Amino acid sequence: MKKVISTDHAPKAIGPYSQAIVANGFAFLSGQIPLDPATNTMIEGDITAQTERVMQNVKGLLEACGSSLSQVVKTTVFIKDMGEFAKMNEVYSKYFSENAPARSTVEAARLPRDVRVEIDCIALVS
Repeated sequence: MKKVISTDHAPKAIGPYSQAIVANGFAFLSGQIPLDPATNTMIEGDITAQTERVMQNVKGLLEACGSSLSQVVKTTVFIKDMGEFAKMNEVYSKYFSENAPARSTVEAARLPRDVRVEIDCIALVS
């Protein structure tokens, strides 16, 4: 059985997709970009600020799914410029300081709304 998750703790979907789906004990989160969920507007700032907002969105969405950052098993990071990897990773590592999930990082020529970073993930749901 699949359950569609919708929450005000992450940006509303900007297309024909769900914020997240919970199925068979897993939460599948759509890619999160640095939109402020309160205003649904892009936050200002560099890769550090954008990654911080993205991780806050991921955290809020995971909680709406009945999960948490500690339950994440896999992330995919899409980054506009691999030259900014270290700065993104510094913020990312604050959220996954112990037992980090598996991760893929991909440089993408262009991301939605021309953001610098987008992150999706899969997590266990308790």
